Amino acid sequence: MGMTENKLKKEIGFTVAMSLVIGTVIGSGVFMKPGKVIEYAGDSTMALWAWILGGIITLAGGLTIAEVSSQIPKTGGLYVYLEEVYGKVWGYLSGWVQTIIYGPAIIGALGLYFGSLLANLFSLEGQWKLWLGIGSVVFLGIINSIGTKYGGIVQTLSTVGKLIPIALIIVFGIWKGNNEVLGIGSGISSTEVSLGAAVLATLWAYDGWMLVGFVAGEMKNPAKLLPRAIITGLSLVTAIYLLVNVALLQVLPADKVVALGENAAGTAASVLFGDIGGKLISIGILVSIFGCLNGKILTFPRVPYAMAEREQLPGSGLLSRVHDKFGTPVYATTLQIVFAVVMMIISNPDRLSEIAIFSVYLFYIQAFFAVFILRKRNRDVKRVYSVPLYPLIPIVAIIGSGFVVISTIFDNPQDSLLAIGITLAGLPVYFMLQRGRARNRKETVKAAG
Repeated sequence: MGMTENKLKKEIGFTVAMSLVIGTVIGSGVFMKPGKVIEYAGDSTMALWAWILGGIITLAGGLTIAEVSSQIPKTGGLYVYLEEVYGKVWGYLSGWVQTIIYGPAIIGALGLYFGSLLANLFSLEGQWKLWLGIGSVVFLGIINSIGTKYGGIVQTLSTVGKLIPIALIIVFGIWKGNNEVLGIGSGISSTEVSLGAAVLATLWAYDGWMLVGFVAGEMKNPAKLLPRAIITGLSLVTAIYLLVNVALLQVLPADKVVALGENAAGTAASVLFGDIGGKLISIGILVSIFGCLNGKILTFPRVPYAMAEREQLPGSGLLSRVHDKFGTPVYATTLQIVFAVVMMIISNPDRLSEIAIFSVYLFYIQAFFAVFILRKRNRDVKRVYSVPLYPLIPIVAIIGSGFVVISTIFDNPQDSLLAIGITLAGLPVYFMLQRGRARNRKETVKAAG
């Protein structure tokens, strides 16, 4: 986890870097969230603005984190950045939140979205959604535990799978749809209108950008390539999301998009391409979500595994074990799957995705602020990459994320306080484990003496 990446080959050029940005960001959100964003925003115009604001916050965040990651060239992402800048406790807390809330909630939400679309595709009754979702999560958990190369095949197929339906919905929706796009109400008067909640919902669709900075050490010329890849990649993603929403609104009225929820894109495809065409597009969307879910189940268990290696979780001895035959962190993967399944049973996908994004943004804000601390600390060190328009871009990232976090606390105090409570619950666990380790060290010294 703490190894410096000195020996990475510098082989990544602009096209690969940009496709990495687009590939890691576009997952399920563009298909799942349009209805929720309109519902929270109150009407279609404000919903489109929410998508733009989400894109701006993400772009500012991506450019800022790129400098942080280039100054801390170590594997481990958020966990390592916060530990290096703020000390062990903050690094630990971010890892704790990723293990207990963020990872399982994202896996759970994706599983439930997948189950819902699959049930809808085969016209199955409502109760099937949960079981199909749980089945897909458990299945991929087993596949990734077996340490197979199939994970990579799923990723490749899903990348193609997600781009085809997006392209077809945009082109044919804008060409054939003739509904009014702007100023159309959500049709729901019971939900309180909140731009903050709408932007939070879009941030689920933009999530994944944190991985962008990881490849800085493998770029031919990171100072030049990284900002170009991030700006081009995330601008394209924002444009794609806006165009998908415009296309959906041209095919279906805003209140219908809200009522259909995660099934809006599939329904729009049926309107555009008939039943069989609609089903094919729905299969493409399912492949996209399945691939996204596979990627999360492959990567998220690496956080508890790395924490367990440092004895920072209860049961670290077990969680840090790698399977003898498969060479995978089986127990850390099982932990994430069990937590995800429990969340799937007790909650719904929209709520899970919102809790996940809220909880991780508490730490993203710290990571953005780290750029100021690192510049002061490493004043005499030459930077391979500097965030453009400093300090404006980091300030936009901090203010934008702060707005989303604070408005979420006001809009949804129950879930926000639950997430903050679980975060703070990590502190007594941390100090208890520290005490236990100190005691063990004393006993070892005593026994040796």
